[in-house]
Amino acid sequence: MNFAEDIKTVFEKDPAARGLTEVLLCYPGLHAVWVHRAAHLLWVRGLFLPARLLSHLARFFTGIEIHPGATIGRRFFIDHGMGVVIGETTEIGDDVLLYQGVVLGGTTLEHKKRHPTLGNGVVVGAGAIVLGAINIGARSRIGAGSVVLHEIAPDTTVFGVPAHSARGGAAGGEQLDHNKLPDHCGEQMRLFQAKLDALRAELAGK
Repeated sequence: MNFAEDIKTVFEKDPAARGLTEVLLCYPGLHAVWVHRAAHLLWVRGLFLPARLLSHLARFFTGIEIHPGATIGRRFFIDHGMGVVIGETTEIGDDVLLYQGVVLGGTTLEHKKRHPTLGNGVVVGAGAIVLGAINIGARSRIGAGSVVLHEIAPDTTVFGVPAHSARGGAAGGEQLDHNKLPDHCGEQMRLFQAKLDALRAELAGK
């Protein structure tokens, strides 16, 4: 485990982080990731019950549930973190950022790959739900509260229930700009209003 890299990631992705002691003591997302790495080592060695017990302990103290079977890359950061659930066959790349309430869930009872795969640099906003063995392309952004059921191409932003897509993902410093999402519903309402106004004008002219 690269503790120094993980701590540096916190400072890079959370402007509220003010000092090393604060990060070490007050960041449950960091604690959950560290415990997960230990639990994952037990899991891949076939020590399933100890791995589950360790992850369950982390869940109790952090409010973050990461199955020890999940595979997680480098510089992974969970900001705030309460209510995050990461399923057994989830695969997460490097430089991924999750916010509170995110669910990376499965959609089948079969013993196979059933949870999402997140590419490098993906950002998942608060309360978003990603279900099934789908691929979320590198540097994609998932808006807060979205429900994603289908694969997402790299460098794409998705938002809504069910999620709609738009061009442009997130890379580098743009990861923190996950609030800058297209207004799909507003745009549809504007188009509807424009058609309604045109219809009224046509009727008034008769």
